[in-house]
Amino acid sequence: MKTINQKRNYNWKGIIGRILFITFILCIIYLIFKVIVSLTGTMGIGIEYMKNEYVLALVLSILGAIIMILPSIITKKRFISIPNYMYLFFFMFLYCAIYLGEVKRLYYIIPHWDTAVHVFGGAMLGIIGFMIVNILNKTEHVNIRLSPMLVALFAFFFAISLGVAWEIYEYIFDGLLSMNLQKYALKDGTLLVGHMAISDTMEDLMVNVLSAFITAVMGFFIIRRQARNGTDGKSA
Repeated sequence: MKTINQKRNYNWKGIIGRILFITFILCIIYLIFKVIVSLTGTMGIGIEYMKNEYVLALVLSILGAIIMILPSIITKKRFISIPNYMYLFFFMFLYCAIYLGEVKRLYYIIPHWDTAVHVFGGAMLGIIGFMIVNILNKTEHVNIRLSPMLVALFAFFFAISLGVAWEIYEYIFDGLLSMNLQKYALKDGTLLVGHMAISDTMEDLMVNVLSAFITAVMGFFIIRRQARNGTDGKSA
């Protein structure tokens, strides 16, 4: 029998992951209903979303639900160990960027929500870049040993590349669904021109680069210190 002093070991990764996954599933069901209603032309006046916004939110919610289960699939199929804290960072990023940002429209309600998401995303992608190299270093079939500088550079450019891919996604959906993800127009529909038309995109890219750079620098010093301690330990 368990004593009073014994603590239960909760699988917080699994609990939080299931809660967020269920949130995405419920959101998908709700958005499918809204899309069907919008197509039948029975939507009332003063609706929160236009039809295209419902479609975009539905697509992103489906992608979010799929992406959430990818780490578990990779871990099981490729025998790659992903730390629990990275699972939690990954889940929270998807939740803040897709569900809260796009579905709940916090991008439009809370000032600088988009900037905060890009700061968090740049740092998270940089950490994932470091993890990829670490995984390769521990794989028996891959003979690779990179210096701390090369590892940091890989993590830096890995984060930047995915940040650029995110801006490309926004550009594509702006064109396909006549959205305003890149904030090239004001709330009243007035189109911005010149420098102002690309200011949101460039700000997102710069924030992503800065966040990835800080993460890469911190990772560089951590890896170099670990390498020196390992060398000293071997020679002792």
